[in-house]
Amino acid sequence: MTRPVVVMPDAVAVVTGYLRGALKAHGKPVPVVSRVPSLRPTEFVRVQRIGGTQQTVVSDRPRLDIHCWGESESAAHDLAALSRALLGDIPGVRDGVTVYRVTEVGGPMWLPDSETSAPRYAFAVEIHMRGRAL
Repeated sequence: MTRPVVVMPDAVAVVTGYLRGALKAHGKPVPVVSRVPSLRPTEFVRVQRIGGTQQTVVSDRPRLDIHCWGESESAAHDLAALSRALLGDIPGVRDGVTVYRVTEVGGPMWLPDSETSAPRYAFAVEIHMRGRAL
């Protein structure tokens, strides 16, 4: 019996799309990006895949770093807290991708931007999501 060929989803695209909409729906329409913009807005969120493993033949468990910038330490904290809470609600079908669960693997930490000293908080999650068979 042959195993199916399964392509895993782009976790960063799924999470940035989800967070962008969820933050906007909760009154925080900030940019949610995969790279730090060259012209940095005062507030934004960056989602970056930093590893993870294939969970099963048909699912992936990427590890993502979520960095939240704000105009002050408290604004960066609040954006991280809201993003963290909203990611807890990501299980379901998101942009055609089944997301099973999210597990926090690193809680929020104060991490001022090393280039600009701008206020920033960061946390890390693993998101278990289903791939698609070819």
